[in-house]
Amino acid sequence: MLQHDHYTYRVTWSEEDQEHVGLCAEFSSLSWLDQTPEAALKGIRQVVADTVTDLISNGESVPEPLATKKYSGKFQVRVTSDTHRALAIKAAEKKVSLNRLVSESLAAAC
Repeated sequence: MLQHDHYTYRVTWSEEDQEHVGLCAEFSSLSWLDQTPEAALKGIRQVVADTVTDLISNGESVPEPLATKKYSGKFQVRVTSDTHRALAIKAAEKKVSLNRLVSESLAAAC
């Protein structure tokens, strides 16, 4: 296993495979199927550790864990002019800024 494993893992049920699947956000092409959630997590962590070892030994870059990245809190989203207008109207009706309306909507979706 990695000594400093700060990657983002998730275990979910795969109805198609009838098993739990371990996933890693930073390595979206990797997965591990197993009968228990604990085994699926252990499996995906080992696959990631092996992949990182291979990347390092081949002189390739290793993804930075999402947990250790610094985020500014700003990003730009392009929408249609009709969507922009509809959001601006909704923000005005709620007496909040467009930024606040969209920020709260995004937070609610998480």
